[in-house]
Amino acid sequence: MLWSTGFIGSKLGAPYADPFVFLSVRYLAVLPFLLVFAVAAGSKWPNNTPAILHCIVTGMLVHGIYLGGVFWAIDRGMPAGASALMVGLQPVLTALAAGWLLGDRIGPRHWAGMALGSLGLVLIVGPKLGLDGSGITIATITAMAAAVLAMSFGTVYQKRFVPATDHVTATVWQYVGALIVSLPMTLGESWQIDWSPQFAFALAWLVLVLSIGAILLLMYLIRAGAVAEVASLFYLVPVATTIESYFLFGERLAPVQIAGMGLVVAAILLIRRKRTPPPPADAV
Repeated sequence: MLWSTGFIGSKLGAPYADPFVFLSVRYLAVLPFLLVFAVAAGSKWPNNTPAILHCIVTGMLVHGIYLGGVFWAIDRGMPAGASALMVGLQPVLTALAAGWLLGDRIGPRHWAGMALGSLGLVLIVGPKLGLDGSGITIATITAMAAAVLAMSFGTVYQKRFVPATDHVTATVWQYVGALIVSLPMTLGESWQIDWSPQFAFALAWLVLVLSIGAILLLMYLIRAGAVAEVASLFYLVPVATTIESYFLFGERLAPVQIAGMGLVVAAILLIRRKRTPPPPADAV
């Protein structure tokens, strides 16, 4: 639910700042909050260079490239439906990467759930794709593809190389990595920002709720569970975004979209269902 509001915040703030300037300001605003929180909570900082570098690489992937690709594509006219569809494919790529790099078992239940979830996503965003296709270009599709790949491998990289680092201090270094990606990209943009109430609200929401709350929650979930199961929750992002858009922007929900939401929820339940262990032999 928190992650889905990122699309709403991006839409509210996009008209008032260029995409990578918007992201850089967002990251720069996040760091002081996290530093104060880390000191107040007595968080333990990584004590070796490899751990710090792994956190930075995770941030470059999960924040810098992923959000950079999404913001840039939407700024260039990529329709919201097409963006949601491409981001919705992230759980499939994450599961494949986890199986390849982490040795996570991807069983028939996972494949069936991913297929069901993908079908549900098509039903949810499909009706929107025909409304506005002017922003679907090779450039925007490439940017979204890079974003989805970066998010998929970033979550796996986090699980593989940053398994025990404190959540807060690891996230601080991740935003350093995000700035390494976003700041150079601002060289071709304007730093003239229209500090309207809409932009201020969007920035505050993205900083406090998304960049701190949702990201810390995601890092906790990745550490606590299997990557494929955590990634499956991203199927719910287009569902939540569609509902939010209905109440905030008056977008209508077609029956086929409601049916798609039902399939997505079913996919989540299927993927995350825990198997009941067999009874001990002496209990039979």
